[in-house]
Amino acid sequence: MKAILFYLEDCPYCRYARRALRELAAEGVEVPIEWVEESRRPDIAAKYDYWYVPTLFYGERKLYEAHPSQSYEDVKRSLRGAMDEILQSTRLASRK
Repeated sequence: MKAILFYLEDCPYCRYARRALRELAAEGVEVPIEWVEESRRPDIAAKYDYWYVPTLFYGERKLYEAHPSQSYEDVKRSLRGAMDEILQSTRLASRK
């Protein structure tokens, strides 16, 4: 499975997500993510169910979708939870 994050170039919450994921990576919490700019790849975005960006999927499972008025801290906390969940899933899968 892969992680895919939908974003829009001019979205302030997407900038929060990019910053948060850089900080999390510096803290050692990192997974490979395919970044998809939804206006440039509507063919891919149309296959997923979400309203707001950024939105992070792992496989077909939505792990995070931004909501209007979230603070940077909210975005980072949510993405940390999503990253932890992905890392946990990969660890369990590697044990099989």
